[in-house]
Amino acid sequence: MNLAVAQQSRVPALASTAFGLALGAATFLLHGHYPLLDVLTNSTSTWIIWAAIAGALIPDRGQAAMSGALMLVATCAAYYAVAASQGMFGLGAIPTAAVWFVTGAIGGPILAWAGWSARRAEGFHRNLAVAVIGMTVTGEGLWLAVVLNYRTPATAFLTAGVIITIALTIYRYRSAGRHPWQPLIYMPLLAGAYLAAEYFVLDRLLAHV
Repeated sequence: MNLAVAQQSRVPALASTAFGLALGAATFLLHGHYPLLDVLTNSTSTWIIWAAIAGALIPDRGQAAMSGALMLVATCAAYYAVAASQGMFGLGAIPTAAVWFVTGAIGGPILAWAGWSARRAEGFHRNLAVAVIGMTVTGEGLWLAVVLNYRTPATAFLTAGVIITIALTIYRYRSAGRHPWQPLIYMPLLAGAYLAAEYFVLDRLLAHV
């Protein structure tokens, strides 16, 4: 019985790792073919949103967080492995890859927690989790609009982020506690923090490695 439980507990981690490997490889291979795919495959939120979906599907919170980390680390590994196989990844790119590995190892558990909490938590934690999920897409839209001045994809990401936040808020309305609309307040604030972190920390770190 203990063996069966142990084997079952490994399923989320193995499935998340396998999905991450497929996602990383697909991200590299699909880039450069169509304008829409270029935007999606060159997007941070396109990767990390899947960790939130995994977190929502995994009943155990600890397993969800671990699976989120494994998924995004595997995504990075597959992306750079395929790049190396195509002769597009050398020793000089290792520091950049390391930054993304660390980012995935941090962001994966956070988004997995958000997915888990948006589905299973109540009150403040549920509201915050919904806002975090919406933040990932909306923050990407702010980056595209403010920093890169890509108006059309920025509008698409901003719209998607708002729709996701509203949809999750309505879906979990009854378990939201006394302030069910808090995600709509938290999300723009978190999206601004996301933009600041990406601009002042991640982007500048990548520029110096």
